[in-house]
Amino acid sequence: RINLYAEASGDYNPIHVDREYAVGTPLGGTVAHGMMVLAYASQMLTAAFGELWLKGGKLDARFKKPAKPGDTVTVKGQISSPPDEKSWIGCRFWCENQDSEDLVVGDAYVPVHREEE
Repeated sequence: RINLYAEASGDYNPIHVDREYAVGTPLGGTVAHGMMVLAYASQMLTAAFGELWLKGGKLDARFKKPAKPGDTVTVKGQISSPPDEKSWIGCRFWCENQDSEDLVVGDAYVPVHREEE
């Protein structure tokens, strides 16, 4: 998947695709692209909110730890605030590996379009 993402994105940074190079770095080996991991969060938000997310969602993410080849990435989330006066729902999300270590954490904001009364 990492190589496929490199191909699709055009990001061939050796930390992602060159094992020999990556072994000599502080990370000790290749790692997944951060945006690839973040895409899993967007996929979860799309499943939950559909077009509302796709047409106007926003996120604020922090990368905590890289995903490595062989990791199992799980995305979790919860509503952190109901719609506010600007009609946004706040959602907290996190991507974690198989050891429950946070890889990416953040907040997403989903627009809620209400019909005029």
